[in-house]
Amino acid sequence: MNRSDPPAAPVPPVRIAAIQTVSGPDVGDNLRVAAELVAEAAAAGAKLVALPEYFPLITADETVKVAIREADGRGPIQDFMRETAARHGVWLVGGTIPLVADSDAKVRNSTLVFDDRGERAARYDKIHLFGFQKGAERYDEAATIEAGREVVTFDAPCGRVGLSVCYDLRFPELFRAMGAVDLIILPAAFTFTTGRDHWEVLLRARAIENQCYVMAPAQGGRHPSGRVTWGHTLIADPWGEVLACRDEGPGVVWADLDPARIAAVRESLPALRHRCLGTDGA
Repeated sequence: MNRSDPPAAPVPPVRIAAIQTVSGPDVGDNLRVAAELVAEAAAAGAKLVALPEYFPLITADETVKVAIREADGRGPIQDFMRETAARHGVWLVGGTIPLVADSDAKVRNSTLVFDDRGERAARYDKIHLFGFQKGAERYDEAATIEAGREVVTFDAPCGRVGLSVCYDLRFPELFRAMGAVDLIILPAAFTFTTGRDHWEVLLRARAIENQCYVMAPAQGGRHPSGRVTWGHTLIADPWGEVLACRDEGPGVVWADLDPARIAAVRESLPALRHRCLGTDGA
């Protein structure tokens, strides 16, 4: 920079929003609820809006999502996302939707991102598949979901964004592999059992160790199938402070992502620069 040049103008904060739903077995009803909540977020000034995992469908029969899976790039759920993003002029991160997998009996549990013109900007296929059993409560995502393999980041109005889904939260190496990001988005349908003890502490840890904002839109409440999800959709800042949280029920939380806050945290505590393991030359 030439000595006579004025200093660069600070990058202004960008409002981001996370949506919480309690999705059921009717895709049309779920999309109508999502549309209303995206509109609410956009009216509040959000430039990037994220939906939770499984926002189009949660049923007791896990094979139903295989029946409604869509080919990459076309289908009513993808059309909904594309049109909703363009209508409200927001970047829309679509929780997860079921896309075609290599196996005819499975789906890819995929997060899709559409920009404010309705153009597809990114796709992430959930890498870590949840398995859990405690008493009568049992989950085995690998039975109907085919795991992804690629770490995905993209550039948005709020900066560099890394994508992850639900159970991915327990694997910090995934987030390190993203490199330096300004925001991590983690759509989820955490169980009540695990969420009660682990949800907030793990989300805050990911924010603290990666010195970035974390936004986690979640399913939250008792679903028609009888399943109970933890909810507590939240946004945390790079210091791990929870800026917004919704315990249960459909709704929207939002906060302003401030690039100056990220820079200040990384300057005062340069932990990312102090890493010794897992970096080039280590």
